Amino acid sequence: MRVSGGDLQWLRQQNILNSLRALREACAPLTLTELVARTGLSRASVGDVVAELQQRGWIAEVEPAPGTLGRPAKRYRFRTDAGHVLGIDMGVHKVLAVVTDLAGRTVASGRVAVDRHTARHERLEAAWRAIDAALVASGLAVSDMWGATAGSTGVVNREGVVTRVNDLPDWPGVDLAGHLGQRLSCPITIENDSKLAALAEQRLGVAAGVRDLVYLHVGRRPGAALILDGRLHHGFSGATGEVGLMEITGWRTMAGHLESCPAAAGASPQEAARLVFDAARAGDPGAQAAVDAYARHLALGAAAMVLTLDPELVVLGGGFSRSADVLLPALKRALEPHCLRLPEIRPSTLGEECVALGGACLALDHVDEWLFSLEGTISGPAAPQRLP
Repeated sequence: MRVSGGDLQWLRQQNILNSLRALREACAPLTLTELVARTGLSRASVGDVVAELQQRGWIAEVEPAPGTLGRPAKRYRFRTDAGHVLGIDMGVHKVLAVVTDLAGRTVASGRVAVDRHTARHERLEAAWRAIDAALVASGLAVSDMWGATAGSTGVVNREGVVTRVNDLPDWPGVDLAGHLGQRLSCPITIENDSKLAALAEQRLGVAAGVRDLVYLHVGRRPGAALILDGRLHHGFSGATGEVGLMEITGWRTMAGHLESCPAAAGASPQEAARLVFDAARAGDPGAQAAVDAYARHLALGAAAMVLTLDPELVVLGGGFSRSADVLLPALKRALEPHCLRLPEIRPSTLGEECVALGGACLALDHVDEWLFSLEGTISGPAAPQRLP
């Protein structure tokens, strides 16, 4: 059988992609022998591929550990610093931008305070201020970004359009992708904030490796998201997790139990919850009753998702998760009567960067789709361009 030059070129590209993927997914640097075992290629082929990937700047040789005896085998790692992505949290009270490397590790961040009265054009401008602060801190430029994902409060459809926001009347219909695209040439994705927080937990947080989970974004404006079989679940229109829209759950008003508690008298709505959780932690019965009332409403929506999905894990995230020591036991008590099996519930450990980190994770997914296509390794590292 005669093999054409095109076939040989295609086969070589596949060898490069397979080797690059193996190094990208490895938890530690690999020797040539380990790379041979993972790819099934001959040692000679792996040697050629490694030399080419080094020359192109995709991988680097790792120095042997100090004190190593004899002549150690050469080890190679994927260069996670070869590219960077942006994750952006367009929240009600903050705009947060993080720059991460290709492993999802935060390089730098920028934060700008906003509030529910901030006009649309000011909120959009705050996005650039946060992005610019993160880029300056990282020493990188806009052109160095390989991808960007912004998470927005509200319902976001499959086309990335914000269709409904209760607290920001001028935000529905905002062209967030178009605004960011004025300066970013990389691929841009817009997603719901709770969905991105769930993705961050599944990749980087307390749910790492969990295939099926329910994420509860708890705060004054609660939300939820689902991970199914290891993937973020959108549904037909992108509106999964919006159980709080059902009046029977009381999700839209349940923060009132905390804000009307005597322990929070005179406090702003933003401070009320912290004061009530602190009082409940100290044994105040009125504060504990307010927390229990909040938890009962939270449990109604959570139970609907738990009974539908039967998840391995429920993650308690959002601003109120900082008081998980008080809220989580109350949620368990309220949730148990509704569930055939009460799943494990864990509080988030990612803090206020959760949504932005989830944005970076989703941007990295799109980078990988590009990276492991035939176009991704024709030349050395260079940012994939946004489609016109």
